[in-house]
Amino acid sequence: MGPGRRTLRGVELEADRVAELAGRPLGVLNRRDVAIALLSVPAADALASLPGIRRGLLAAANPLSAAFWDSAEAILHKISDHEATYGDVHGWLEATGTEPTGIIGLHVWEEPSERSPLQEEMHALLVGFLEERLAAGEIDPDKLATGDAAARQDYLALQERWLTAPLPDGRVPMTVLLDEQDEAFLADWAAADAEALSALRSVLDTVGERPLPVAELRAAARRLRADIARPGWPGQMLVSFSGHNTDSLPADDAEMWLTLATSVASPKGDPLSEEDKEFARAMEWAEDEDLEFGDPDDGPGDDEDDGELDEMSAAMAAVCALDHFDWLAVMSALAAGGPGTPASAADLARYVRDFDLDEDEEDEEDEEDEDGEDEDGEDEDEEFDSEEFDDFDDFDELSIEGLFLHVTAMWSVLGAIDEDDRLTPLGWWGLPEAMQRAWTE
Repeated sequence: MGPGRRTLRGVELEADRVAELAGRPLGVLNRRDVAIALLSVPAADALASLPGIRRGLLAAANPLSAAFWDSAEAILHKISDHEATYGDVHGWLEATGTEPTGIIGLHVWEEPSERSPLQEEMHALLVGFLEERLAAGEIDPDKLATGDAAARQDYLALQERWLTAPLPDGRVPMTVLLDEQDEAFLADWAAADAEALSALRSVLDTVGERPLPVAELRAAARRLRADIARPGWPGQMLVSFSGHNTDSLPADDAEMWLTLATSVASPKGDPLSEEDKEFARAMEWAEDEDLEFGDPDDGPGDDEDDGELDEMSAAMAAVCALDHFDWLAVMSALAAGGPGTPASAADLARYVRDFDLDEDEEDEEDEEDEDGEDEDGEDEDEEFDSEEFDDFDDFDELSIEGLFLHVTAMWSVLGAIDEDDRLTPLGWWGLPEAMQRAWTE
Protein backbone atom coordinates (compact mmCIF):
# COMPACT_ATOMS: atom_id res chain seq x y z
CA MET A 1 0.00 0.00 0.00
CA GLY A 2 1.53 3.30 -1.02
CA PRO A 3 2.09 6.34 1.20
CA GLY A 4 -0.64 8.35 -0.52
CA ARG A 5 -1.55 10.00 -3.78
CA ARG A 6 0.83 12.59 -5.21
CA THR A 7 -0.74 15.99 -5.87
CA LEU A 8 0.49 19.34 -7.12
CA ARG A 9 0.59 20.48 -3.48
CA GLY A 10 2.47 17.50 -2.04
CA VAL A 11 1.39 14.12 -0.66
CA GLU A 12 -2.30 13.63 -0.04
CA LEU A 13 -3.06 11.21 2.77
CA GLU A 14 -5.64 8.55 2.06
CA ALA A 15 -7.78 6.70 4.59
CA ASP A 16 -5.93 3.45 3.96
CA ARG A 17 -2.61 5.16 4.70
CA VAL A 18 -3.98 6.45 8.01
CA ALA A 19 -4.96 2.88 8.90
CA GLU A 20 -1.48 1.67 7.93
CA LEU A 21 0.19 4.29 10.13
CA ALA A 22 -2.07 3.39 13.08
CA GLY A 23 -1.65 -0.34 12.59
CA ARG A 24 -5.37 -1.13 12.70
CA PRO A 25 -8.30 -1.41 10.28
CA LEU A 26 -10.29 1.61 9.08
CA GLY A 27 -13.38 0.46 10.93
CA VAL A 28 -11.72 0.79 14.38
CA LEU A 29 -9.54 3.88 13.86
CA ASN A 30 -10.04 6.47 16.59
CA ARG A 31 -9.63 10.23 16.56
CA ARG A 32 -6.09 10.10 17.92
CA ASP A 33 -5.05 7.81 15.05
CA VAL A 34 -6.38 10.28 12.50
CA ALA A 35 -4.97 13.30 14.33
CA ILE A 36 -1.46 11.85 14.50
CA ALA A 37 -1.56 11.00 10.79
CA LEU A 38 -2.73 14.52 9.91
CA LEU A 39 0.05 16.06 11.99
CA SER A 40 2.66 13.88 10.27
CA VAL A 41 2.41 15.84 7.00
CA PRO A 42 2.46 19.57 6.17
CA ALA A 43 -0.76 21.29 7.23
CA ALA A 44 -1.66 22.24 3.65
CA ASP A 45 -1.40 18.57 2.59
CA ALA A 46 -3.41 17.47 5.62
CA LEU A 47 -6.18 19.96 4.79
CA ALA A 48 -6.32 18.68 1.21
CA SER A 49 -6.55 15.12 2.57
CA LEU A 50 -9.43 15.70 4.98
CA PRO A 51 -12.34 15.06 2.56
CA GLY A 52 -10.84 11.80 1.28
CA ILE A 53 -10.04 10.48 4.76
CA ARG A 54 -13.52 11.38 5.94
CA ARG A 55 -15.12 9.56 2.99
CA GLY A 56 -12.97 6.51 3.61
CA LEU A 57 -13.98 6.31 7.26
CA LEU A 58 -17.63 6.85 6.38
CA ALA A 59 -17.44 3.95 3.92
CA ALA A 60 -15.94 1.81 6.69
CA ALA A 61 -18.89 2.68 8.96
CA ASN A 62 -16.58 4.68 11.22
CA PRO A 63 -17.55 8.32 10.54
CA LEU A 64 -16.22 9.79 13.82
CA SER A 65 -18.13 13.06 14.38
CA ALA A 66 -18.70 16.51 12.90
CA ALA A 67 -17.15 18.10 16.00
CA PHE A 68 -13.90 16.24 15.37
CA TRP A 69 -13.71 17.13 11.68
CA ASP A 70 -14.51 20.78 12.42
CA SER A 71 -11.78 20.91 15.07
CA ALA A 72 -9.31 19.22 12.71
CA GLU A 73 -9.97 21.74 9.95
CA ALA A 74 -9.68 24.64 12.39
CA ILE A 75 -6.33 23.56 13.86
CA LEU A 76 -4.85 22.70 10.46
CA HIS A 77 -5.79 26.15 9.13
CA LYS A 78 -4.19 27.69 12.21
CA ILE A 79 -1.02 25.68 11.67
CA SER A 80 -0.96 26.54 7.96
CA ASP A 81 -1.29 30.25 8.80
CA HIS A 82 1.56 29.99 11.34
CA GLU A 83 -0.76 31.06 14.16
CA ALA A 84 -0.88 27.80 16.15
CA THR A 85 1.11 27.44 19.36
CA TYR A 86 2.46 24.19 20.72
CA GLY A 87 -0.31 24.31 23.32
CA ASP A 88 -2.96 24.70 20.63
CA VAL A 89 -1.76 21.65 18.75
CA HIS A 90 -1.23 19.44 21.77
CA GLY A 91 -4.54 20.56 23.26
CA TRP A 92 -6.30 19.46 20.08
CA LEU A 93 -4.52 16.11 20.15
CA GLU A 94 -5.49 15.60 23.81
CA ALA A 95 -9.11 16.41 22.93
CA THR A 96 -9.26 13.23 20.85
CA GLY A 97 -9.93 11.50 24.16
CA THR A 98 -7.08 8.99 24.06
CA GLU A 99 -3.97 11.20 24.09
CA PRO A 100 -2.57 11.72 27.61
CA THR A 101 -2.48 15.27 28.93
CA GLY A 102 1.01 16.74 28.53
CA ILE A 103 1.47 17.72 32.18
CA ILE A 104 -0.14 15.69 34.95
CA GLY A 105 0.80 16.71 38.47
CA LEU A 106 4.59 16.86 38.61
CA HIS A 107 5.04 14.64 35.58
CA VAL A 108 5.66 15.97 32.08
CA TRP A 109 5.45 13.65 29.07
CA GLU A 110 8.41 14.10 26.74
CA GLU A 111 7.93 14.26 23.00
CA PRO A 112 7.93 10.76 21.42
CA SER A 113 11.51 11.02 20.15
CA GLU A 114 12.75 12.06 23.61
CA ARG A 115 10.93 9.50 25.76
CA SER A 116 12.83 6.92 27.74
CA PRO A 117 11.81 3.26 27.44
CA LEU A 118 9.94 3.63 30.74
CA GLN A 119 8.06 6.73 29.58
CA GLU A 120 7.24 5.04 26.30
CA GLU A 121 5.91 2.00 28.15
CA MET A 122 3.77 4.01 30.59
CA HIS A 123 2.49 6.31 27.86
CA ALA A 124 1.39 3.32 25.76
CA LEU A 125 -0.31 1.71 28.78
CA LEU A 126 -2.15 4.94 29.55
CA VAL A 127 -3.27 5.30 25.92
CA GLY A 128 -4.60 1.75 26.08
CA PHE A 129 -6.46 2.54 29.32
CA LEU A 130 -8.00 5.68 27.79
CA GLU A 131 -9.11 3.70 24.73
CA GLU A 132 -10.90 1.28 27.06
CA ARG A 133 -12.60 4.13 28.92
CA LEU A 134 -13.59 5.76 25.61
CA ALA A 135 -15.15 2.50 24.43
CA ALA A 136 -16.98 2.25 27.75
CA GLY A 137 -18.48 5.70 27.23
CA GLU A 138 -16.63 7.34 30.14
CA ILE A 139 -14.94 9.92 27.88
CA ASP A 140 -16.87 12.32 25.64
CA PRO A 141 -14.41 13.49 22.93
CA ASP A 142 -16.98 15.85 21.38
CA LYS A 143 -17.12 17.82 24.63
CA LEU A 144 -13.33 17.78 24.80
CA ALA A 145 -13.14 19.06 21.22
CA THR A 146 -15.44 21.99 22.02
CA GLY A 147 -13.47 22.93 25.14
CA ASP A 148 -15.99 21.86 27.77
CA ALA A 149 -14.26 22.66 31.09
CA ALA A 150 -15.97 19.94 33.10
CA ALA A 151 -15.17 17.30 30.50
CA ARG A 152 -11.51 18.32 30.47
CA GLN A 153 -11.35 18.18 34.26
CA ASP A 154 -12.93 14.72 34.29
CA TYR A 155 -10.48 13.60 31.61
CA LEU A 156 -7.52 14.77 33.68
CA ALA A 157 -8.89 13.19 36.85
CA LEU A 158 -9.29 9.86 35.04
CA GLN A 159 -5.62 9.93 34.06
CA GLU A 160 -4.49 10.95 37.54
CA ARG A 161 -6.34 7.98 39.04
CA TRP A 162 -4.63 5.59 36.64
CA LEU A 163 -1.20 7.09 37.25
CA THR A 164 -1.48 6.79 41.02
CA ALA A 165 -2.94 3.26 41.12
CA PRO A 166 -0.69 0.15 41.17
CA LEU A 167 -0.27 -1.83 37.97
CA PRO A 168 -0.66 -5.63 38.05
CA ASP A 169 3.11 -5.92 38.59
CA GLY A 170 2.93 -3.62 41.63
CA ARG A 171 4.52 -0.54 40.07
CA VAL A 172 2.76 2.79 40.51
CA PRO A 173 3.19 4.70 37.22
CA MET A 174 3.51 8.18 38.73
CA THR A 175 6.06 6.99 41.30
CA VAL A 176 8.35 5.23 38.83
CA LEU A 177 8.09 8.09 36.32
CA LEU A 178 8.99 10.73 38.90
CA ASP A 179 11.83 8.59 40.24
CA GLU A 180 13.27 8.34 36.75
CA GLN A 181 12.74 12.06 36.22
CA ASP A 182 14.63 12.82 39.46
CA GLU A 183 17.51 10.57 38.43
CA ALA A 184 17.74 12.26 35.04
CA PHE A 185 17.64 15.71 36.64
CA LEU A 186 20.40 14.85 39.10
CA ALA A 187 22.56 13.44 36.31
CA ASP A 188 22.05 16.56 34.19
CA TRP A 189 22.77 18.78 37.18
CA ALA A 190 25.97 16.89 37.99
CA ALA A 191 27.12 17.29 34.38
CA ALA A 192 26.39 21.03 34.50
CA ASP A 193 28.30 21.26 37.81
CA ALA A 194 31.33 19.62 36.23
CA GLU A 195 31.26 21.88 33.17
CA ALA A 196 30.84 25.07 35.20
CA LEU A 197 33.59 23.98 37.61
CA SER A 198 35.97 23.42 34.71
CA ALA A 199 35.21 26.88 33.31
CA LEU A 200 35.64 28.59 36.70
CA ARG A 201 38.96 26.86 37.36
CA SER A 202 40.17 28.05 33.99
CA VAL A 203 39.31 31.63 35.01
CA LEU A 204 41.06 31.20 38.37
CA ASP A 205 44.19 29.85 36.66
CA THR A 206 44.30 33.06 34.65
CA VAL A 207 43.78 35.22 37.76
CA GLY A 208 46.58 33.56 39.68
CA GLU A 209 47.10 33.32 43.42
CA ARG A 210 44.44 34.80 45.72
CA PRO A 211 46.00 34.96 49.20
CA LEU A 212 44.02 34.15 52.32
CA PRO A 213 43.67 37.36 54.42
CA VAL A 214 44.25 35.77 57.81
CA ALA A 215 43.38 38.80 59.95
CA GLU A 216 40.15 39.44 58.03
CA LEU A 217 39.17 35.79 58.30
CA ARG A 218 39.72 35.74 62.08
CA ALA A 219 37.67 38.91 62.57
CA ALA A 220 34.84 37.62 60.37
CA ALA A 221 34.85 34.21 62.08
CA ARG A 222 34.73 35.86 65.52
CA ARG A 223 31.76 37.97 64.47
CA LEU A 224 29.99 35.03 62.84
CA ARG A 225 30.42 32.79 65.89
CA ALA A 226 28.93 35.52 68.06
CA ASP A 227 25.97 35.86 65.67
CA ILE A 228 25.47 32.10 65.52
CA ALA A 229 25.58 31.74 69.32
CA ARG A 230 22.31 33.64 69.69
CA PRO A 231 18.93 32.92 68.09
CA GLY A 232 17.56 34.84 65.15
CA TRP A 233 19.19 36.66 62.31
CA PRO A 234 21.77 36.99 60.84
CA GLY A 235 23.52 33.98 62.33
CA GLN A 236 20.63 31.56 62.24
CA MET A 237 19.85 32.46 58.65
CA LEU A 238 23.30 31.32 57.54
CA VAL A 239 23.19 28.27 59.78
CA SER A 240 19.78 27.31 58.39
CA PHE A 241 21.09 27.69 54.84
CA SER A 242 24.04 25.40 55.64
CA GLY A 243 21.95 22.62 57.17
CA HIS A 244 24.21 22.68 60.24
CA ASN A 245 23.58 23.74 63.80
CA THR A 246 25.87 25.68 66.12
CA ASP A 247 27.55 22.53 67.45
CA SER A 248 28.11 20.85 64.09
CA LEU A 249 29.87 23.74 62.34
CA PRO A 250 33.62 23.19 61.83
CA ALA A 251 35.87 24.51 64.59
CA ASP A 252 38.46 25.75 62.10
CA ASP A 253 37.77 29.37 61.06
CA ALA A 254 38.45 28.87 57.36
CA GLU A 255 36.37 25.68 57.22
CA MET A 256 33.47 27.31 59.05
CA TRP A 257 33.54 30.37 56.77
CA LEU A 258 33.72 28.27 53.62
CA THR A 259 30.91 26.00 54.85
CA LEU A 260 28.62 28.99 55.34
CA ALA A 261 29.71 30.68 52.11
CA THR A 262 29.16 27.47 50.13
CA SER A 263 25.63 27.17 51.48
CA VAL A 264 24.77 30.62 50.11
CA ALA A 265 25.17 29.23 46.60
CA SER A 266 23.93 25.73 47.45
CA PRO A 267 21.41 25.78 50.35
CA LYS A 268 21.01 22.59 52.31
CA GLY A 269 18.86 23.68 55.24
CA ASP A 270 15.27 24.46 56.17
CA PRO A 271 13.41 27.75 56.67
CA LEU A 272 13.50 29.58 59.99
CA SER A 273 11.55 28.32 62.97
CA GLU A 274 8.74 30.38 64.47
CA GLU A 275 11.05 31.24 67.39
CA ASP A 276 13.66 32.64 65.00
CA LYS A 277 10.99 34.63 63.16
CA GLU A 278 9.83 36.19 66.43
CA PHE A 279 13.41 37.04 67.37
CA ALA A 280 14.00 38.59 63.96
CA ARG A 281 10.90 40.75 64.42
CA ALA A 282 12.19 41.93 67.78
CA MET A 283 15.63 42.68 66.35
CA GLU A 284 14.01 44.50 63.40
CA TRP A 285 15.98 42.47 60.90
CA ALA A 286 12.91 42.27 58.73
CA GLU A 287 9.54 43.84 58.32
CA ASP A 288 6.58 42.12 59.95
CA GLU A 289 4.84 41.53 56.64
CA ASP A 290 7.93 39.86 55.20
CA LEU A 291 8.12 37.36 58.05
CA GLU A 292 4.40 36.58 57.95
CA PHE A 293 4.49 35.41 54.34
CA GLY A 294 3.15 31.87 54.23
CA ASP A 295 2.33 31.71 57.95
CA PRO A 296 -0.45 29.14 58.40
CA ASP A 297 -2.32 31.24 60.98
CA ASP A 298 -2.63 34.51 59.11
CA GLY A 299 -5.34 36.78 60.46
CA PRO A 300 -8.51 37.84 58.66
CA GLY A 301 -6.80 40.79 57.03
CA ASP A 302 -3.94 38.76 55.61
CA ASP A 303 -5.77 36.98 52.78
CA GLU A 304 -3.70 38.69 50.13
CA ASP A 305 -0.54 37.12 51.60
CA ASP A 306 -1.86 33.54 51.54
CA GLY A 307 0.65 31.22 49.90
CA GLU A 308 3.46 33.76 49.93
CA LEU A 309 6.87 32.59 51.09
CA ASP A 310 8.36 33.74 54.38
CA GLU A 311 11.64 35.60 54.16
CA MET A 312 13.81 32.56 54.76
CA SER A 313 11.95 30.42 52.25
CA ALA A 314 11.96 33.30 49.77
CA ALA A 315 15.73 33.60 50.11
CA MET A 316 16.23 29.89 49.49
CA ALA A 317 13.86 29.94 46.53
CA ALA A 318 15.69 32.93 45.05
CA VAL A 319 19.11 31.32 45.40
CA CYS A 320 17.87 28.07 43.89
CA ALA A 321 16.51 30.03 40.91
CA LEU A 322 20.05 31.13 40.02
CA ASP A 323 21.64 28.71 37.57
CA HIS A 324 25.19 27.72 36.66
CA PHE A 325 25.53 30.47 34.07
CA ASP A 326 24.54 33.15 36.60
CA TRP A 327 27.06 31.99 39.18
CA LEU A 328 29.82 31.45 36.62
CA ALA A 329 29.32 34.96 35.24
CA VAL A 330 29.46 36.52 38.70
CA MET A 331 32.44 34.50 39.95
CA SER A 332 34.38 35.19 36.77
CA ALA A 333 33.84 38.95 37.13
CA LEU A 334 34.69 39.05 40.84
CA ALA A 335 37.73 36.80 40.57
CA ALA A 336 39.11 38.77 37.63
CA GLY A 337 38.30 42.14 39.24
CA GLY A 338 39.80 41.42 42.64
CA PRO A 339 39.22 43.31 45.91
CA GLY A 340 37.20 46.50 45.45
CA THR A 341 35.15 45.09 42.54
CA PRO A 342 31.54 46.39 42.71
CA ALA A 343 29.36 43.58 44.04
CA SER A 344 25.88 44.96 44.66
CA ALA A 345 22.91 42.95 43.43
CA ALA A 346 22.63 45.31 40.47
CA ASP A 347 26.32 44.81 39.67
CA LEU A 348 25.97 41.03 39.81
CA ALA A 349 22.97 41.14 37.45
CA ARG A 350 25.01 43.30 35.08
CA TYR A 351 27.84 40.76 35.10
CA VAL A 352 25.37 38.06 34.12
CA ARG A 353 23.94 40.26 31.36
CA ASP A 354 27.36 41.05 29.91
CA PHE A 355 28.94 37.61 30.31
CA ASP A 356 29.92 36.05 26.99
CA LEU A 357 31.10 32.53 27.59
CA ASP A 358 32.08 31.98 23.96
CA GLU A 359 34.21 35.12 23.95
CA ASP A 360 36.03 34.01 27.10
CA GLU A 361 36.71 30.63 25.56
CA GLU A 362 38.09 32.26 22.39
CA ASP A 363 40.43 34.43 24.51
CA GLU A 364 41.68 31.34 26.33
CA GLU A 365 42.25 29.51 23.06
CA ASP A 366 44.25 32.47 21.74
CA GLU A 367 46.43 32.40 24.86
CA GLU A 368 46.99 28.68 24.47
CA ASP A 369 47.97 29.16 20.83
CA GLU A 370 50.61 31.68 21.97
CA ASP A 371 51.87 29.80 25.02
CA GLY A 372 51.51 26.25 23.72
CA GLU A 373 49.63 23.40 25.35
CA ASP A 374 49.29 23.02 29.12
CA GLU A 375 51.58 20.77 31.11
CA ASP A 376 49.61 17.69 30.17
CA GLY A 377 49.47 18.68 26.52
CA GLU A 378 45.68 18.95 26.71
CA ASP A 379 43.12 21.69 26.56
CA GLU A 380 41.30 21.55 29.92
CA ASP A 381 38.17 23.14 28.47
CA GLU A 382 37.88 21.36 25.16
CA GLU A 383 34.81 19.43 26.36
CA PHE A 384 33.02 22.46 27.84
CA ASP A 385 29.70 22.91 26.06
CA SER A 386 28.38 26.46 26.26
CA GLU A 387 25.10 25.34 24.74
CA GLU A 388 24.25 23.69 28.06
CA PHE A 389 23.65 27.16 29.50
CA ASP A 390 20.46 29.14 29.03
CA ASP A 391 19.66 31.35 26.07
CA PHE A 392 19.58 34.98 27.19
CA ASP A 393 17.56 36.47 24.34
CA ASP A 394 14.88 37.45 26.87
CA PHE A 395 17.20 38.36 29.74
CA ASP A 396 15.35 40.03 32.63
CA GLU A 397 18.00 42.03 34.46
CA LEU A 398 15.68 43.32 37.19
CA SER A 399 14.52 39.81 38.06
CA ILE A 400 18.11 38.55 38.30
CA GLU A 401 18.98 41.55 40.47
CA GLY A 402 16.09 40.65 42.79
CA LEU A 403 17.43 37.11 43.15
CA PHE A 404 20.92 38.34 43.98
CA LEU A 405 19.62 40.69 46.70
CA HIS A 406 19.38 37.69 49.02
CA VAL A 407 22.90 36.62 48.08
CA THR A 408 24.50 40.00 48.74
CA ALA A 409 22.71 40.27 52.09
CA MET A 410 24.41 37.07 53.23
CA TRP A 411 27.75 37.95 51.65
CA SER A 412 27.67 41.17 53.66
CA VAL A 413 27.18 39.22 56.90
CA LEU A 414 30.06 36.94 55.91
CA GLY A 415 32.33 39.90 55.25
CA ALA A 416 32.75 38.93 51.61
CA ILE A 417 31.56 42.39 50.55
CA ASP A 418 31.89 45.65 52.50
CA GLU A 419 29.38 48.35 53.45
CA ASP A 420 29.80 49.88 49.99
CA ASP A 421 28.94 46.56 48.32
CA ARG A 422 32.48 46.02 47.08
CA LEU A 423 34.40 42.76 47.14
CA THR A 424 36.73 42.42 50.12
CA PRO A 425 40.05 40.53 50.12
CA LEU A 426 38.24 37.84 52.17
CA GLY A 427 35.53 37.60 49.52
CA TRP A 428 38.10 37.49 46.73
CA TRP A 429 39.81 34.55 48.38
CA GLY A 430 36.74 32.76 49.68
CA LEU A 431 33.82 33.15 47.29
CA PRO A 432 35.48 31.34 44.35
CA GLU A 433 36.64 28.63 46.78
CA ALA A 434 33.10 28.23 48.08
CA MET A 435 31.70 28.10 44.55
CA GLN A 436 34.10 25.33 43.64
CA ARG A 437 32.92 23.40 46.69
CA ALA A 438 29.28 23.91 45.73
CA TRP A 439 29.99 22.44 42.28
CA THR A 440 32.02 19.55 43.70
CA GLU A 441 29.81 18.34 46.56
